[in-house]
Amino acid sequence: MRATLVSNANIETKADIGLIGLAVMGENLVMNIESKGFRVAVYNRTADKVKAFTEGRAKGKQVVGAYSLQELAGRLAAPRKVMMLVRAGQAVDSLIEGLLEVLSPGDVIIDGGNSEFTDTFRRAAYVESKGLLYIGTGVSGGEEGALKGPSMMPGGSPAAWGLVKPIFQAICARVNGEPCCDWVGEGGAGHFVKMVHNGIEYGDMQLISESYHLMRTLLGMSADEAQKTFEAWNNAELDSYLIAITRDILGHKDKDGSPLVDKILDAAGQKGTGKWTAISALHEGVPLTLISEAVYARCLSSMKEERVAASAAFRADSGSPAPVYDGDRGEFIEDIRRALYAAKIVSYAQGFALMRSAAATYGWRLNYGGVALMWRGGCIIRSVFLGKIKEAFESNPYLTNLLLDPFFKDAVTERLDGWRNVVATASLLGIPTPAMSAALNYLHGYTSTELPANLLQAQRDYFGAHTYERVDSPRGKFFHTDWTGEGGATSATTYAV
Repeated sequence: MRATLVSNANIETKADIGLIGLAVMGENLVMNIESKGFRVAVYNRTADKVKAFTEGRAKGKQVVGAYSLQELAGRLAAPRKVMMLVRAGQAVDSLIEGLLEVLSPGDVIIDGGNSEFTDTFRRAAYVESKGLLYIGTGVSGGEEGALKGPSMMPGGSPAAWGLVKPIFQAICARVNGEPCCDWVGEGGAGHFVKMVHNGIEYGDMQLISESYHLMRTLLGMSADEAQKTFEAWNNAELDSYLIAITRDILGHKDKDGSPLVDKILDAAGQKGTGKWTAISALHEGVPLTLISEAVYARCLSSMKEERVAASAAFRADSGSPAPVYDGDRGEFIEDIRRALYAAKIVSYAQGFALMRSAAATYGWRLNYGGVALMWRGGCIIRSVFLGKIKEAFESNPYLTNLLLDPFFKDAVTERLDGWRNVVATASLLGIPTPAMSAALNYLHGYTSTELPANLLQAQRDYFGAHTYERVDSPRGKFFHTDWTGEGGATSATTYAV
């Protein structure tokens, strides 16, 4: 009888927010929102999911089901707020069309999925043209974060922020009492920042995996030995969510008592956000080398059968034994730790450089210290490391690259010899370290006063008359040489291409 009364109360009382999409993330986010004192109306294209959820896990809660978009809209208090947690792409566009038919001007449509930021730009403009408000918000933290407090990165229609802020900042993670959620900017800003977060996540995961691979391949460490190493690292400067779960994974046993990680196929999948980050960097002209290599590493890993065949072909005639490191084992483990930490700094430096470039392109006023704060709790890349990034931008809001912050410059400098030793040793012994090597090469390039681009520019001018600048003339003044004596004085106007 009591459950019936609660259910009736839910039906009669308007909900604070509606949520569409009852997969694991959606269910967990509903439970999180409800636990903070808000009433939630839920809808799913499959009606059975709505019934199962409201009569099961959400029974007795301030959660009410709806079996059509019209019914969902009718259960919401004005201005109505509807959050979509569905697969990115056409499904989002279709839902928006359906919601526009049942909502009113001033209502808010929220996309909480991993949509591409360019789609969010388009959708925000379209929804605003109909008199409604639109938010594209990145939500990070996985299933656990959705339930216990995710990191949230909302952007879109500025007028919508005040309407959703009480809910978003109530349900998000907190660090030292501060919410890991704040307004990012207009248009696709929220989803762009989430995309960069995911790109850094790709980089972090690849760097950790390369560190593990060096331990296993060169040092012959067992999964248990590697587990103890990552446990020690997580209690020091590398303290982070990804290091912690790596420790847990390496310690997890299969049913026969052997390490489960040893039985998992070395072929990684991806959902596209890392690729989008790399593509955006190409559009912006920002060298996002580490994250791009992390994406390519997943692509290469998926070519399992081809890799096995290539290995047999290349090693068949060599007769060389498996590579083994014959130096000081303990010192090399320390060098791996140093390399991992320094390379992580480069990953974040590149990610924040991309955000700075995009902010200039799209007119966003990003708070980079605020972004670091949003990432300190709830999200996949959360770590104590991010506190130092927040401090760096608080100290210098106009910082162009994290590597120029005194703390990070010193941190990299102190670890540079160990980092170089790891990359050089791995290369000499034939162990791939694509992300760690890319990060080191970026550092070498970024800190070089001279690069061989003078020859590259001469080549471009030779075959395409693309012009070049001279060291003895002001920047911005371009020259062309008739290299063959047959090209004439006409030059191309595509210098930057």
